[in-house]
Amino acid sequence: MASCLARLARSHTIARHPVASTSSLRHFASSSPALARRVKPEEKLTADQAFDLLDDEYDDDDTTSAGHLMLREQRQVLYYLRLIEHEMPKLVAYRKPFTPPASATPMIVRSLDYAGEEHPATAKRVIVAAVDELPLRDAAAIHKFKLIAGPRWTLNPPADAGISGSQIWANGFIKISCEDFPKPSMNLKWASDTLDRLIAEANDTGDTFKNVPLDLRHMRSKVRKAKRGDHLRGRMFNRPSILDFPREWLPGHS
Repeated sequence: MASCLARLARSHTIARHPVASTSSLRHFASSSPALARRVKPEEKLTADQAFDLLDDEYDDDDTTSAGHLMLREQRQVLYYLRLIEHEMPKLVAYRKPFTPPASATPMIVRSLDYAGEEHPATAKRVIVAAVDELPLRDAAAIHKFKLIAGPRWTLNPPADAGISGSQIWANGFIKISCEDFPKPSMNLKWASDTLDRLIAEANDTGDTFKNVPLDLRHMRSKVRKAKRGDHLRGRMFNRPSILDFPREWLPGHS
């Protein structure tokens, strides 16, 4: 019996199959079918096999790229609608009554903001003030203030100052801006201090410069660049408005 088993073992070789490691196994439907076959390290993938790794079969169960863009826009709109519905009512706690500016606070401060984004211009501060509301001593001080202000003084209010167009111009407005410092408060402090120094110098009676005429070249140059015809026939200082409409032309007036 033993001799028969020995002859059988010599005549038949038992085949040994390697056991695959657990690292080469894949979960069901977790990888491409091209990875199901074990690839030897020295074997290279063909172009078609590499393309199969990147290309998945379209099951006709998803929308197009344009559809995904539309859905993303709808999600963004829904996000802001939720903010309006749930967060906006909380701002009532910060509501303050409107108080018109008094003569003691003639300065208007303007700042720039880019919706929270960092920008070099966010540190800039601009102040605008009417010359008639400044604490100037007399007409000579007003004339001297206009002279030393230079091109920062204009007869009409700046377009971005937030001043109503129906406001009387009178002695004009001064505009001072600063963006040289890294902090907005530092720029505002410099502009405010500069305005205080101009007022103090204008109220100084040492030299009134009453014989020096005003330099209006910066105003004329600005009007010419606008190309609206305001430089003709004195319209730069006396532009016609609805107040100049003849009352006798109105119905009911003879």
